[in-house]
Amino acid sequence: MTQLKRGLSLSSLVILGLGGAVGTGVLFSTAGMTALAGPGVIFAWIIGAIMYAFVGLTYVELGQIYPEAGGPSRYSLYTHGRATNLINAFSDLIWYLFIPPIEALATVEGINYFWPHFITTQGNPTTLGGIAGAILMLLFLPFNYYGIKMFAKSTNWFGILKLVLYGLAAIGFITFARFANFNHYGGWVPFGFSGIWAAIPLAMFAFGGIRVIPDYAEEVHRPKDIGRAILWVVLGQTVLYILFAMGFLTSLNWSAVKLHPGSWSSISSIPGNPFLTLASAAHVGWLIALTAVIAIVGPFVTGYIYQGAGSRILFAMSRSGLVSARLREINEEYAIPVWSLLVFTIIGAVVAYIAAPLPSIYNLISDAVVGGYIGFAVNPVAMMALRRSGRPGVLKGGSTIAVLAFAAASLIVYWSGWPSVPYAVVLLTFASVLFGLIYRVKEGYKNALWYIVYVLFLTFMTYVGGVGAKSFVNIDVGSILVVLVSVLVFLPWGVGSRLSSIGQGQLNGE
Repeated sequence: MTQLKRGLSLSSLVILGLGGAVGTGVLFSTAGMTALAGPGVIFAWIIGAIMYAFVGLTYVELGQIYPEAGGPSRYSLYTHGRATNLINAFSDLIWYLFIPPIEALATVEGINYFWPHFITTQGNPTTLGGIAGAILMLLFLPFNYYGIKMFAKSTNWFGILKLVLYGLAAIGFITFARFANFNHYGGWVPFGFSGIWAAIPLAMFAFGGIRVIPDYAEEVHRPKDIGRAILWVVLGQTVLYILFAMGFLTSLNWSAVKLHPGSWSSISSIPGNPFLTLASAAHVGWLIALTAVIAIVGPFVTGYIYQGAGSRILFAMSRSGLVSARLREINEEYAIPVWSLLVFTIIGAVVAYIAAPLPSIYNLISDAVVGGYIGFAVNPVAMMALRRSGRPGVLKGGSTIAVLAFAAASLIVYWSGWPSVPYAVVLLTFASVLFGLIYRVKEGYKNALWYIVYVLFLTFMTYVGGVGAKSFVNIDVGSILVVLVSVLVFLPWGVGSRLSSIGQGQLNGE
């Protein structure tokens, strides 16, 4: 029987994680976060890093216990059964299905700077832009098709090049040195802490790159490297994101970009790539060229990395019996999940293309990636369930880590707001019900009840908690309620709902 091959070292994992994370998020999220938090964007990145570090630590432990391809979409199968795993896996799949098309279209937007026929003045793809996005999805394919060693080699080269270019660009923007933007116009936190809370979910999109590391666990030379890589990637991301936040603030010339000084919220109206707009307004030729290049290279590398990782999710779901058994077939020559990769690529190409005739779809898929945040919450519960069942932990202070990770995951979903959360939940519900019926998922619903009610609770809180719909309570009070109810009610309920016999991990799809 053909198996996946081990071809990833610690250095490859670190570059993979950083290369997968640093893309569209740092270019677009920084401006969006600044519009919400002003100079507090720096605090948002730091708090986001701390929150994501705790979530990442759950991957460290579970990835060593179950070093499987697409492992995060399998952990809950062993601790809570098929119904919980059905919901969890589709939460992850929604994240992965939509990110490569987003990155492909972001690459198209970068190309549009040189040949402006791909993006409308409203920022939506033209028909030609949609076709270009679909073609890029197909161009991602060779990077993932020719085996894990070729993937590692190409990612090492492109990843290092990408990180060097991004680092140079961040430093270039900082040299404008308009430090008055930090203390004028309302000071460091012009919108208070509520602005920082609202900005953090945009940071989560950028930090999500560490999620791809445990997806390749079965192809890592040493499973212990997963933990080291995750910690290095979180640290590296944080440094780079803070540099870009400082660069954005110090290069922001209000009059040059036709904004009223101190009108932080109006930054969200800057068209296209915000950093390219700032560089163009300053008429700095080398920085314009560099920013234009990273606007193409950055999302392209992120796109093909997520395409490969997403194919491992489909592969894992096939092993769990949630999608077709054909999707767990491994190519004999290159030892990759070939059918999962092809299906994932075709779906992504279709999604990228339909963003042109149906531009509202583009906004929808951006919102729907919140589904991936819903998937985060299962890991701390699974981690504690394993420990309560007598399975030795890998990390010291694992229970504390699990509590903090669950609180962080809950807040990330809540801060994503309305209508992003209900969009993701509706899509998740439809997929779970449909595939649950097709693949006869009949067992484990009692074990999954906590998860279902938890998702409904968070959806309700986004409606009433001042994050997009109603403001029956403000965002600060809502945040406190989300943490308390999640940690005191849903975490113990979820741990108590574990299977009476915890699975030890199987790779045969049974």
